Amino acid sequence: MAENEKKTKVGFFGRISKWMRELKSELKKVQWPSSKQTVNNTVIVIVCVVIVGAFIWIFDALASGVIGAILALFKG
Repeated sequence: MAENEKKTKVGFFGRISKWMRELKSELKKVQWPSSKQTVNNTVIVIVCVVIVGAFIWIFDALASGVIGAILALFKG
């Protein structure tokens, strides 16, 4: 029984080889975006990042002003 297990057990490099074949097979199934779609999606992400960054900057400025005003009330 131990001899049968040794014969059916796949070695380290055999497992890596099998994994690479399966990976290649799966990558062939992927529907890759066109360059136009990639550029479009990149522009959308950059615009969203800029908009969110602007909202955070405005909120930070308002919060800083409110906290500064509250501290000025209690200070003087």
